[in-house]
Amino acid sequence: MGKFYYGGQAVIEGVMMRGQKEMAVAVRAPNGNIVVHREPLTGAFYTRQWAKWPLIRGLVVLWDALVLGTKALTWSADVAVQEEGEEASFSGAVAWGTIALSLVVGIALFFLLPSAVARYMEGPLGISPLASAFVEGGIRLALFLAYLIGIGMMADIKRVFAYHGAEHKTINAYEAGETLVPENTARYSTAHTRCGTTFLLDVLVLSIFLFAPFQFHNVFLRLLSRLLLVPAVAAIAYEFIRFSADHQESRLMRALIKPGLWLQSLTTREPSRDMLEVGIAALMPVLEADGVLSGASEENPAEKIALSEA
Repeated sequence: MGKFYYGGQAVIEGVMMRGQKEMAVAVRAPNGNIVVHREPLTGAFYTRQWAKWPLIRGLVVLWDALVLGTKALTWSADVAVQEEGEEASFSGAVAWGTIALSLVVGIALFFLLPSAVARYMEGPLGISPLASAFVEGGIRLALFLAYLIGIGMMADIKRVFAYHGAEHKTINAYEAGETLVPENTARYSTAHTRCGTTFLLDVLVLSIFLFAPFQFHNVFLRLLSRLLLVPAVAAIAYEFIRFSADHQESRLMRALIKPGLWLQSLTTREPSRDMLEVGIAALMPVLEADGVLSGASEENPAEKIALSEA
């Protein structure tokens, strides 16, 4: 069995972590307590051998991140606004509608729009279709950077980015074999080689080269090729992320992953101690479910942090 990489994402006032057997979401409720939701992972994505095949696993993880991430985000929003005694929901039409809308908007904005703009710039600029592939990639990267900088100016998103930093610090501390308490996790970096921000950057860069041979003059064929190739680009980017995580001792690999680590400065902030507590509270249940808790920490943060199950 291959090495399992723990990870997650920030949500509203909290963190979601995914293990091999369970996922957990920890959220700081309005009353100050940390509310934790645990959910077993029993679908085919988690139990079938084909889901672990190279290239296939990248698509599985991407879809899994969309589904679990959106559900966790929806649930965290419910916790943040719920009245005392009300139960937070974790699924439903809103979650699935959000997933569908996110996919449509994301692909249209970051893949189809740059391709269409580059196609219609070929004539006025007098550039070849092959050169326009790099123009397209430049537009795509510029849109992505503008998007990250723009949302990073919003007060609420800054807090989400701080929880993103807490997630990374917690994972970094766990992978270093530290006892999982805030004092230890605070010493670690807010950057991580397997971050979703780095993954998205890799997708955008790789797309330049994978899309280049498909610079059809017909704009509809060109856009269709982008739609069909997005899964392939995502699968290859995921394999690169895994490879880079296993070969960080290489000078070349460190140089290749440095832009992704730099970009994370836009999507992470330094977390407060209470945010680190939430990150730890999210990771501990999945480690417990996988039977590796004793190797990560001999202390139970529940003894120090007010927790409740939801």
